[in-house]
Amino acid sequence: MMKYLSTFLPSVVGVALLLGVTANISAADKAPIEKMDRIIAVVDQSVITEREMLDRMESVKAQMIKKGVELPPEDVLQKQILERLIVDSLQLQLAGQTGIKVDDAQLDKTIERIAEQNKLTMPAFKKALEEDGTKFYKFREDIRNDIILTRLRERDVDNKVNISEAEIDNYLTTQEKEGDLDEFNISQILIRLPEDSSPEDIQKARARTEQAIKAMSDGMSFEKASANFSDAPNALEGGELGWRSGQQMPPQFVELIKGLDVGGVSRPIRSGSGVHIFKLNERRAGASTLIVDQTHVRHILLKPNEVLSDKEAQQKIESIKERIDHGTPFQDMARQYSDDGSSSNGGDLGWINPGDTVPVFEKAMAELAPNEVSSPVRSQFGWHIIQVIERRKQDMSKESKRLKARQEIRARKAEEAYNEWIHELRDKAFVELRLEDKF
Repeated sequence: MMKYLSTFLPSVVGVALLLGVTANISAADKAPIEKMDRIIAVVDQSVITEREMLDRMESVKAQMIKKGVELPPEDVLQKQILERLIVDSLQLQLAGQTGIKVDDAQLDKTIERIAEQNKLTMPAFKKALEEDGTKFYKFREDIRNDIILTRLRERDVDNKVNISEAEIDNYLTTQEKEGDLDEFNISQILIRLPEDSSPEDIQKARARTEQAIKAMSDGMSFEKASANFSDAPNALEGGELGWRSGQQMPPQFVELIKGLDVGGVSRPIRSGSGVHIFKLNERRAGASTLIVDQTHVRHILLKPNEVLSDKEAQQKIESIKERIDHGTPFQDMARQYSDDGSSSNGGDLGWINPGDTVPVFEKAMAELAPNEVSSPVRSQFGWHIIQVIERRKQDMSKESKRLKARQEIRARKAEEAYNEWIHELRDKAFVELRLEDKF
């Protein structure tokens, strides 16, 4: 952080002269002077320092080199990094002002899960970070900020995206008409140009677009061109957007991308947010059917409570199981004893899809033959007895298509809303750049 020096503090030389001491020039006087950190941007109520920018630049460079992405010129990278820091700062300030926090206990659990995913103990994980040149305390705060930014986006953007059944119907109707289920792995270069841009802004965007196209025609990779020219948040990651179905993109984008060979780069195309240039990385056929194994099942559930201990519940359900084994109808016992809402239907849960129940229930159910009754099974809900009635394979394509349609519409609308939200946040902010200041 910025080191502030008091104007009332006399220099060492001044003190020596006041005391009548002759300054002795030693080897220490010739030691290199450490450059002080300085503020390079004021962002509303916060600041960004040169050290922050340089640290982020080193981190991004390492990631780009690891991914094999060619580095852009230093000044271009610096501009991209500073803009990203400004946007992050604005979001973190908004989160802090509106009560979004991540306490140390939550943060520690998240980092422990990251270590587990990497199959490392916490000491080994810390050591691995240090060996990779990342200080643990810095990694820890970066993760805290990432969680805060995610929660802010979920609250202020994602949770406000609504999808109607009519939108899903229109999505599926269009998909059926087009008969095209292909999915595309794409990257983009985005030159920001809002619809209400001035003629001067339009001319600048046109010039940058032409520069990007010329650079690529002269041999620059798409990824480097993205880092050099794109205004998209993921410009330094090569503009990667990942897999998108045709329904996740405007029709004019789909038509443009469908005509590309793998590895091909599109002509520029205008949208409400700017000028886009796409690269098609991969193409694949989307799934047209979804067949799942369904199980028709019923159960009896006993829930331990203040009156019935867990041990007593286990003993009671074992006696119920014994009566079923001796011929008492399963559904009669469910109606009489089950604490589940299905008791009035004799414990019938209907047809169950994979993943519909908790793992311990699903595992016990999968091991049963039709009409077989399980031994008592303990889940977080209580003690169960399970009976499989029958099994079947079911085409869930229609349900799956509606679910996928909802997810894809939401993803498209959320991305558009987030980009617009970021631009509005940035445009309304007070930002003073001091990158060229000298001491």
